[in-house]
This record gives sequence, structure tokens and C-alpha cells, in this order.
Amino acid sequence: MKQNPTDPTNFPAGDRRPTTVAGVFRAAARILAANGLYQGDYLPDPFDREMCIPHFLRPMSIVAAVKRAVTGDPHTESLVANEAISVLALRLGDGPQWGDIASLERHVDNWGDTEGRTTESAVAVLYAAADASEQVAA
Repeated sequence: MKQNPTDPTNFPAGDRRPTTVAGVFRAAARILAANGLYQGDYLPDPFDREMCIPHFLRPMSIVAAVKRAVTGDPHTESLVANEAISVLALRLGDGPQWGDIASLERHVDNWGDTEGRTTESAVAVLYAAADASEQVAA
């Protein structure tokens, strides 16, 4: 049986993890579409005080989805994830105030935490950022 390449459970696995910024954005968009956007932290109950659901299955912030798309874990950093977060931060709003990765993550998360922000709008922004990244790379 042939697997659907857009199925959110098809990544990250083995060599299928995205290696380009556009690929990261598309993978993160699929994760958010499947799990939902979480506002206020990377994901609900990050210290497992009330939930026993694995972190990668919970709703998550945009930053956590980007990290999960690359590493399989919404808490683990990587150079490709940090690059994607940097590119996305520069696309959102007026841009970040500072250029360090913590400020870039905070800027992306603040955009995602805006009252009324929906999963659909976050997914749309990630797909638009993927398309724009491919045009720049071409």
C-alpha cells in the first residue's frame, strides 16, 4: 500500500526529515494541521504533571512544530530548525527586536499567541513561507 506523502505521521522518520527551510515549513504546517496550534507555551503540560500523551502528539506552538519537524522532538534544537525560525521571524509582523535565537523564537511564538490566532492561519503562514523560501532559493 502506497503511503500518502502529506500524511503528518510520515515524518520525521529516518532520512525523511526535511533538510531545507521550505521543507521544514511544510512539515511544520502538516504537524500543526494534525495536532493543532497551542498558545502560551511550546505545548500543554510540558512537564507531564497531568498528561501522559507523548509530547509529539500534543497541540504545539509554531516553534515547537518547527523543531519537531526537523528533530522529531518539539524541544530539541537544530541548525535547520533555527534557520527556519529565523526566516519565519523576519516574515512576521514588524520583525524581531533582536537577532538571537531566543528572541526570534519569542517573536514567532508571540505572533502565534495573538488572541484569535487559529491553527488554520498558522498553517497558511507556514505554507506561504515555504513557497517564498523556494522562490528565493531558485
